[in-house]
Amino acid sequence: MTDDPRWPRAATWLAAGPGDRSVDLAVLGVPAHWTSLSPTGADATPAAVRWALARYSTYAAQRNADLAGLAPVDLGDLPDPDGDEAATTASAERAVRTSRLLVAVGGDNSITFAAGRGALGVDLQHAGLVTLDAHHDLRDGVSNGSPVRRLVEEAGLDPSRIAQVGISDFANSRAYTERAREWGLHVLRRDDVERRGITACMQEALAVAGAAGGPVYVDLDVDVCDRSVAPGCPASAPGGLAAHELREAAFLAGSHPQVTALDITEVDATADTPDDRTVRLAALCLLEAAAGLALRPPSRPTFQ
Repeated sequence: MTDDPRWPRAATWLAAGPGDRSVDLAVLGVPAHWTSLSPTGADATPAAVRWALARYSTYAAQRNADLAGLAPVDLGDLPDPDGDEAATTASAERAVRTSRLLVAVGGDNSITFAAGRGALGVDLQHAGLVTLDAHHDLRDGVSNGSPVRRLVEEAGLDPSRIAQVGISDFANSRAYTERAREWGLHVLRRDDVERRGITACMQEALAVAGAAGGPVYVDLDVDVCDRSVAPGCPASAPGGLAAHELREAAFLAGSHPQVTALDITEVDATADTPDDRTVRLAALCLLEAAAGLALRPPSRPTFQ
């Protein structure tokens, strides 16, 4: 690609690092894929997302947000996120202490447990979770279908502060739908987004997750999107969210003062279309979250 000093690339911005500034945005690759319920090459996605960033600039004209004003750091990829979840948890915990926002790039959705546990802290008494996902992720066992259940049962997250946006028909069983209802998860289905709009649904979800005044973690499972825009997600289906809706959700997450971390998961870069549309959407979600951060007040929130 040609270089133009008047058109700075997002990849160059991220690779340049923070210099002598305090870190605003930390990016961590978490290439987990072993426990996926569907065969996946999601471990190739963090590198693919970094490559895709070279196609985009640092400026969002619609929001008048320039990422050049943020100090980013690329923490690289964890070497064994499937075999060493504790390392993911420790890395996420360290990243939220030393930056204003962590973006963990998966990898499959199993990373939401380990990264979320680290980002929200050991004591999850006041913490909350928002998922953008077609699935409840309440399955038994350990897989990319179980991170929400594990955060509740193993980490102690209060299920009343879990909000799920984009839950789809024929993507969940009766048993796990009933579990979500019994546990009191706040569920906004695909038709809720259609009727009310993504902005209203995200605002409601963030209010539920942040109701106790603690940190909030946001999971952007890209398979919540329509298969036409996310063909590189093994479980995406026709009728999911539009690409612009997921991008807006990422921006709203990044701009929210209680959101300490978010992840981008379930993209299989090896199964994408030749135009790399799914990987490019994942890269744009990272940039949208960074744009939201750029418009936040500069101070860090103090949690209860």
